[in-house]
Amino acid sequence: MKPGKSDNAQTEPQRLGNSRRRAASSDQPNVERWEYSSPVDGRRDWALVRDGHDTTGRWVVVLHGHGATGDQIFTQEYLKQREREIAELGLGLLCPNLRGNAWMCPAAVDDLRFLLNLVRERRGASQFVFCSGSMGGTGNLIYAIRHPEDVAGVVALCPATDIGGYCEWAARSDLPVLQEIVAAIESSYGRERTMRQKEYAANSVVAHASRLTMPLAIIHGDADPIIPVSQSRNLVRRLREQNMQVWYKEIPGGDHNAPIPEFGAALLTVLDKIPRQERA
Repeated sequence: MKPGKSDNAQTEPQRLGNSRRRAASSDQPNVERWEYSSPVDGRRDWALVRDGHDTTGRWVVVLHGHGATGDQIFTQEYLKQREREIAELGLGLLCPNLRGNAWMCPAAVDDLRFLLNLVRERRGASQFVFCSGSMGGTGNLIYAIRHPEDVAGVVALCPATDIGGYCEWAARSDLPVLQEIVAAIESSYGRERTMRQKEYAANSVVAHASRLTMPLAIIHGDADPIIPVSQSRNLVRRLREQNMQVWYKEIPGGDHNAPIPEFGAALLTVLDKIPRQERA
């Protein structure tokens, strides 16, 4: 399903701080769909929001994978158990569409910060834990180095940790999905190569690993054909060289989906290391 304008969407871009809210679907009556205009360029987009009953205002941010949309955790069978695990913990849940296949480009970073502030203002959120995989796991880490003050903890499943290096690696492959990913990254980061290289450097998690001061869990299959395990290994090595804490699990023979069953355990591991704060 591709995102598009709602029948109720305003035709004029809304100002920062305003958005439309409605039930996401009859199947998810407790989930709201927030429609908004980007503070960057006025682009229309949306996010799904579900309240939790955690009294300290902790929320989980789940970013979707490449080729999916913001409702992925609610609609894809292999991820629905992950959504139930979050609900059972009583945590609020934010699932942004975030410009589709944007790979946490600079505009996506700004849009996500806007959404986090909306959740703080409207729901009193005090902490955000990012828990996602693939493109979503990559986005978790990029956002965490760009705005570590917003991130209480991170779970990243099979992430790319150096977006420029990963794009170069993928461009050498004949796999159609990797060619699609390269096209999406280049389109999101800028048509001009010089600009892309500058943004790739700014979003290189390995290069800015010292900013990952929050509790962090990374899981990767060592036979992943979509994002090579070397991406996680390089980051973990850099963190440990700097005496920084990271919980890392590598799955022997694991493919791109192998880390998914570890979602709940990894989330609990990170949550246990986060001091609780009062609701905002």
